Amino acid sequence: QVQLVESGGGLVQAGGSLRLSCAASGRTFSTNAMGWFRQAPGKEREFVARISWTGSSKNYAVSVKGRFTISRDNAKNTVYLQMNSLKPEDTAVYYCAATNRVAVTITPGNYDYWGQGTQVTVSS
Repeated sequence: QVQLVESGGGLVQAGGSLRLSCAASGRTFSTNAMGWFRQAPGKEREFVARISWTGSSKNYAVSVKGRFTISRDNAKNTVYLQMNSLKPEDTAVYYCAATNRVAVTITPGNYDYWGQGTQVTVSS
């Protein structure tokens, strides 16, 4: 089992920045690929970013590429999402997730462990 706890959400004006953190505990965190997803009201949960367990492979949704950066510190059992140039359409609950799969996957159903989510609200 892996337990995940997100933090760092909040209210920010358009053009601003936020850094989300996801602290992991439980079984070995460093061997899991990690992902960030988001879900806006009335919408399905969508992929935002993914990072391999070594940190050498990263994938981003088209909508956030160039603005968001995913990173991890395995010594601290933490994965981060740096969000810059935020837009109102980035408003959502952001979830951290871990997968046991080695192959790249952006499908929520392929992630085995989830955090409780943290709210990000971007005002115009």
